[in-house]
Amino acid sequence: MPKISVIIPAYNEDESIPVLLDEFQGLISTTGLDCEVILVDDGSEDRTYEVAKEYEKKYRFMKVIRHRCNFGKTEAILSGLKNSTGEFVALMDADLQYSPESIPKLVNKMEQGFDIVTGWKKGKYQKRFVSSVYNRISRWLFKIPIHDQNAIKLVKREVLEDMSLRKDWHRYIVALACDKGYKIGEVEVELRPRRYGKSKYGGQGRILIGILDLVAVKFQVSFMHKPMLLFGSSGSVFFILGIIIGIIALYLRFVREQGFRPLLYLVILLIIIGVLLFMLGFLAEILSGILERIKRLEKEKLQ
Repeated sequence: MPKISVIIPAYNEDESIPVLLDEFQGLISTTGLDCEVILVDDGSEDRTYEVAKEYEKKYRFMKVIRHRCNFGKTEAILSGLKNSTGEFVALMDADLQYSPESIPKLVNKMEQGFDIVTGWKKGKYQKRFVSSVYNRISRWLFKIPIHDQNAIKLVKREVLEDMSLRKDWHRYIVALACDKGYKIGEVEVELRPRRYGKSKYGGQGRILIGILDLVAVKFQVSFMHKPMLLFGSSGSVFFILGIIIGIIALYLRFVREQGFRPLLYLVILLIIIGVLLFMLGFLAEILSGILERIKRLEKEKLQ
């Protein structure tokens, strides 16, 4: 069984693949690295699949998987994971910006007792400011003890199998692992300029998607375990506001003799919202308990 499975999602990277796979061949022949390389063609419109299949015949460490259309990087990682056998799983892109030579550095760090080791990009790249802001927000929200969560990374197999990854949630593997108590480390890696093609993950729209996904993941790791923390707190605020405004309304009506009917409607609305939020909190707690039991049963079956 290969010690390391390298999963490489690829979309329209037919020019980069030969160079990348030749680099892997050089690394394996010089270091004896025990690994398999699983290239997942995520519905490419160029010759990515054909080129990869040619190299699959050439190199024994190669395995090629093909998606019928572009499902996204997260789904490509999951497909690669299903077809992998390694104890450790390395995740890297096919655009040549990371060298296969970074993998032994990640392995050496992993052997110090870490569950995930991520690369800390060193080099010039176009989206440095956006990446910096994104990583700062991530560290603030999730208390992640690293600088960069979206570079090349090495993950223990059981860590990935312990996650429920939705579309585009490959960006938050580190955050989800941190929430589950896994030990996370990092090493500096060189980021090389892209040689061919253009980035598949650009565009201003992805900034908004990334922020919304950050909020969604934060909600899952913080409030899905204790939903009453969110709904109960919110319900308390609305309920207390309703009581305060009710007291003000009574004061105006009986002391100042200035009745203001809209205040009565506002009090009723706030108290009803508060009560409903409390009820949602109780229901969410019940659902959360059921989900936890289902997860435990699934783990017991796997064992």
